Amino acid sequence: MILNDAIEEIIDNVKTASDELDKKSVKEMLKLLTSCDNVFLLGLGRSGLVARAFAMRLMHLGIGVYVVGETITPAIGENDCLLAISGSGETSYIISTAQTAKRRDAKIVAVTSYVDSTLGKISDLVVHIKGRTKIDSEKNYIRRQINGKHQSLSPLGTLFEVTTLIFLDGVIAQLMVDLGKTEEDLKQRHTVLE
Repeated sequence: MILNDAIEEIIDNVKTASDELDKKSVKEMLKLLTSCDNVFLLGLGRSGLVARAFAMRLMHLGIGVYVVGETITPAIGENDCLLAISGSGETSYIISTAQTAKRRDAKIVAVTSYVDSTLGKISDLVVHIKGRTKIDSEKNYIRRQINGKHQSLSPLGTLFEVTTLIFLDGVIAQLMVDLGKTEEDLKQRHTVLE
């Protein structure tokens, strides 16, 4: 079934991305997340949902965190960082928001598939996550076949979004160890109003 092939493609992408992570960038990201006053999370569409999921876990860890665009999000400042999730690194709203944060002397962390994107170039730190994004498309069928680029079974930015979600959950696991937190500690901050 195509369904099984698509799942395998996603799993393979997650494994490849995990193997290819730049440990230095990840360590720097971990340091930023724990040393800044507040972490601001930014993403649109499905990347925005990934950002929200990560924000929730950072809150459970006791890290000051806000999701850009919410009514309770305060001004960003020089002791804060903005973590922007964008597969292409070219989403205009993400870029303009990152530029605003940069003008306010906040640190910018880009999580993207395109290190040399506009977002990547304006960021202080880029974490590369392998994924097929919406801008990946070779229209010439023969050229695509010769280059070994076959049509992905996962539409649009699915590979990037799922892989980023799993990567950021791995970041939470690492932060739990680094901060000496247990699942019980996280449960203490979990919502009780549901």
